[in-house]
Amino acid sequence: MAKIIIDAANCQGCALCIDSCATHAISISNGLAQVNMDLCVLCSICRDSCPFSAITLSEPETAADCSPAEGVLVFTEQHQGKLLSVAFELLGIGRVLADKKQSALIAVLFGASSRENAGELVAAGADRVLIITDSRFDHGIEADFTHPLYDIIEREKPEIVLIGATDFGRALAPWLAARLRTGLTADCTGLDIDQQTGLLQQTRPAFGGNLMAQIVCPKHRPQMATVRPKVMTESAMDYTRQGRIIELAPPSSIDITMEILQTLAVQKQAGISDAEIIVSAGKGIGSAKNLVYVHEFADLIGAEVGVSRPLVDMGWSEYSCQIGQTGSTVAPRLLIACGISGAIQHLAGISRAETIIAINSDPDAPIFSIAHYKVVGDCIEILQELIKNYKSAGRKEWQKL
Repeated sequence: MAKIIIDAANCQGCALCIDSCATHAISISNGLAQVNMDLCVLCSICRDSCPFSAITLSEPETAADCSPAEGVLVFTEQHQGKLLSVAFELLGIGRVLADKKQSALIAVLFGASSRENAGELVAAGADRVLIITDSRFDHGIEADFTHPLYDIIEREKPEIVLIGATDFGRALAPWLAARLRTGLTADCTGLDIDQQTGLLQQTRPAFGGNLMAQIVCPKHRPQMATVRPKVMTESAMDYTRQGRIIELAPPSSIDITMEILQTLAVQKQAGISDAEIIVSAGKGIGSAKNLVYVHEFADLIGAEVGVSRPLVDMGWSEYSCQIGQTGSTVAPRLLIACGISGAIQHLAGISRAETIIAINSDPDAPIFSIAHYKVVGDCIEILQELIKNYKSAGRKEWQKL
């Protein structure tokens, strides 16, 4: 395994490296920096912060041996004792990948409620569930999860590791990948097994979302990816499934890198990510003032309002309304897209909508390629007509539709 090396001849004991270390792995002893490798996650920030070139990062003596790696491991996240929906989405795609590789699907869960929630993970497709029922993991500080999860991966040696691209997962995954000395593909929108090579084929937008890149990690294991919530389909629950639930001993000590002074319950606000019906707008609406028709129609039918990225860039709408790879990924029952041409990053954000109605004056607009119903025409004129029709017909008549 790689490690941090301190050059005693160059080290000045200035403590700049201490200030740069997020895991408190560095101390000064007898005027020299010392590194606790049990805490170090090999992020190399200390090396970059040293003005005296006293810190180096050694590379592994040999490349990672890929042959023993087998199975798909999913880190499942819970909050206040409840499993997040992205955990079931990861198990859904994890089950598909494991079946293609003819290997096991392993779920990992940390926290006081792990024992109670482990059965849900088995029903969602896991063959084995590894749990640590320790309330010290309920605080949600990513750095404290790195070492116990690293130990599990080193023991299980999975071929693939999946983590949700939540705020927590986006912080945890890079730390873990650095310690494992393997690659990480972030914010994937598609995962599959290449039939010829057997490698994990990881798809994500690149170059600002202008194209979809396919990434593989051929030389190191595990192959790691984070997956955005609402991109994958949740696994079907089967409570007759049989699986092993294995309780692991908690770490003897956890070096808490932060102290939680107070926890405040914040009521979650409804937003486009969880909306059942969305009316979305793009540049085709013509001007910012025409958004009033989008909002009026959305209010009438009980929908949330979403927008494409150009409207946010032009200052017409807030970022919280942006749909797409650089905004929110949505999976509503109904999405009505008004004046949206359908850039690739936007299509990636709406691909799981059950029904898409697209209104656009361009009959060749890319969004029509995935729309279930296509309306060619001026979207503002059509919205005005829909609003008029709704007000005259009434809610009950519309609900029949």
